[in-house]
Amino acid sequence: MSVVRTERIGHVLVAHIEREEKRNAINEDITLGIDAALNTLDDDPELWVGILTGTPKVFSAGTDLTGTMPTSARGGEYGIIRRERAKPLIAAVEGFAVGGGFEIVLACDLVVASHGATFGLPEVKRGLIPTCGGLFRGPRALPLNVAREMMLTGDSIDAARGYSIGLVNVLTEPGGALVGALALAERIGACGPNVVRISLQAINEVIAADDADDWDATARATHAMVAAPDKDEGMRAFFEKRSPNWETVQA
Repeated sequence: MSVVRTERIGHVLVAHIEREEKRNAINEDITLGIDAALNTLDDDPELWVGILTGTPKVFSAGTDLTGTMPTSARGGEYGIIRRERAKPLIAAVEGFAVGGGFEIVLACDLVVASHGATFGLPEVKRGLIPTCGGLFRGPRALPLNVAREMMLTGDSIDAARGYSIGLVNVLTEPGGALVGALALAERIGACGPNVVRISLQAINEVIAADDADDWDATARATHAMVAAPDKDEGMRAFFEKRSPNWETVQA
C-alpha cells in the first residue's frame, strides 16, 4: 500500500501521508509519493489547489533518521522543499509537525491546523540544525524572535500561538484540519485559476529572491555542524534514548 494516498475532490488534489506507525517519518517512499502527487498537481490543468496532510494523530516527525536524506528530481528534499510551484498548496495539520515535518509546512503556501497541532524545529536538541529550508523560511513565516526561540531551544509552539502570530491561517477544532483546508481551497477555487497562479508566482518570485544566498548560508551551517562534536553525541543519545552529554569546545 502506498504511504502517500491521493484523492481528487473537484479541482482539489489531497495528498495524505500515511505512515503513522513511524510517526509519518519521511523516507524514500514518502518522498517519492509526495513528489508524484505534486507532479500531478503541477501538470494537470484541471487541478487548481493542492492539500498536503498527514493522519489524524500526526502530520510528520521529519526525516526518518535510520536512512539518508531522501530527495527527488523536481522537488528536492522530501519531494517538495526546492520545488517551484505555481498552484496554491495548503498544509492541513493534525498532531505534531516537527523537524522536517515543519519544514514541509513552511514549504507550503497556507496552513490550516487544529487546536491539537504543534510545530517545532527540535534539531538543536540532537546536535543538528534544520537543513531543509527551516533556517530561512522559519524567520520568514514567524516573527524573528519566535523563530530564534524555536531554533535555539528546540521547543515547539502550539497551533493557537501559531495562529496568533500569523503562521496558521485557519484554526479548527481537533479533527477538523482537512475540512478547514477544503473550505479554504474552495474559497481559492472560487477565484480565477489563472490569476491565482499568476499572483502566487509573483509572490514567490519576491519572497524567493534571496533563496540562493539562503541555501548557501544553510550549506555553510551544515558543514560547520558536521565538523562539530554535537552531532555525533546528539545522535548517539537519540538512539540510546538518553540525554546528551555535550562537550564544551573553545571558540
